[in-house]
Amino acid sequence: MALNVETLSKLERRITISVPLQPLEAQINQRLNQISRTAKFSGFRPGKAPMGLVGQHYGNQVRDEVYSAAVEKSFGDAVDENKLRVAGFPNIEHKPFDAASEILEYTATFEVFPEVTLGDLSKVKIERPVIEVADADVKKTLDVLVKQRVSFEPVKRAAKKGDRINVTLKASIDGKEVESTGDTGIDLVLGEIGRVASFDEQLAGGKAGSTKQFEITYPADHNPEQLAGKTVGYEVTYVSVSQPKLPEIDADFAKSLGVEDGDVEKMKAEITESLKQEVAKRVSAKLKEQAFQALVDGADFEIPRVLLGTEINRMMQTTEQNLKQRGADLGNIKLEPAMFEDQAKRSTKLRLILGEIINTNGLHASADQVRAMVDVFAQSFERPADVVTWYYADPKRLDEPAALATEENAVSWILSKVKVSDKKVKFDDLMGNA
Repeated sequence: MALNVETLSKLERRITISVPLQPLEAQINQRLNQISRTAKFSGFRPGKAPMGLVGQHYGNQVRDEVYSAAVEKSFGDAVDENKLRVAGFPNIEHKPFDAASEILEYTATFEVFPEVTLGDLSKVKIERPVIEVADADVKKTLDVLVKQRVSFEPVKRAAKKGDRINVTLKASIDGKEVESTGDTGIDLVLGEIGRVASFDEQLAGGKAGSTKQFEITYPADHNPEQLAGKTVGYEVTYVSVSQPKLPEIDADFAKSLGVEDGDVEKMKAEITESLKQEVAKRVSAKLKEQAFQALVDGADFEIPRVLLGTEINRMMQTTEQNLKQRGADLGNIKLEPAMFEDQAKRSTKLRLILGEIINTNGLHASADQVRAMVDVFAQSFERPADVVTWYYADPKRLDEPAALATEENAVSWILSKVKVSDKKVKFDDLMGNA
């Protein structure tokens, strides 16, 4: 095998390889002999057809298979010999196989992985959020849980913010009806997050059995866009008005949260522990986010186009699937590769850096670390032991916990190289409740 390696750019290479065909003839004849033992031809018993007939029918197919295998093997040998780390699949070009006589020459053009050089991590500063879960935080969480379990009871007074009303309505634009609930009432909670404030302000003050007419002019950036900038007239008939009734924090409430004996103090202790676990997760996520950003900011190297293109395609497919699940009309949405390029560059670059760190420093997760990650996954299920058994029933299922455990090792390694300082933060700021 003769070869020549050309450097086309920083990452792009082209290899020209010549493969002698004479040694392949024996493989072709061997394959044809194997086929002849079972081949069926009209007028001949199985395995008794002349080799000339077998070659006539199967020769081209066998030759192409043998030559293709020779190309694949010779390319692999050339890559190993030249210590090239190929990124993606090569673009192989050659003349038709039936045009080759003594030598099969082909070219393989491909990209190689870049040399990843880390920045000086010793100069990187990372802040670790520090927070203690206080009684006030537990109370806030309890308040949220109480509101999530609100019920409503009918009242005879006029509706106000926080009430649930049941109404029938008609909507019209320029005197033309565009929407109607008919005789079926719909429930609306006045002032609920995500509702149009001006609409709810008009609905407030109505009583069961009354009818009200009003107009709303929607802002130019309103969603859905069909109403953007439009003035819509409404006719609303109130079927019922109900006021919220919050549950008492008692034994029944505790039981509704899974505390079987209804012990309220035990419920509060479980909420406190749950908040501490969530805080720990958020702190870990903040540290990882800063550590990964430090890697991306500190390393400067070219990204193989083939890897970038693969990542863009993956992101586009994921986005399309998410939009479908949400019921979006993809006919009205055009996804373009440019929309994902910046994000794809970052994620591809980060993946290359992490791979270098993990391989160079031997940071792959141990069996014990994988098992610990599986145990963490299993904690959120009613029967953790069954979940652990499920994971270990198929080695492929361990890929995700193994990857996450390895990632944790990488983060720990990064944090050992940078300057980490503690910073006190408020509970609401960490949890995103501000």
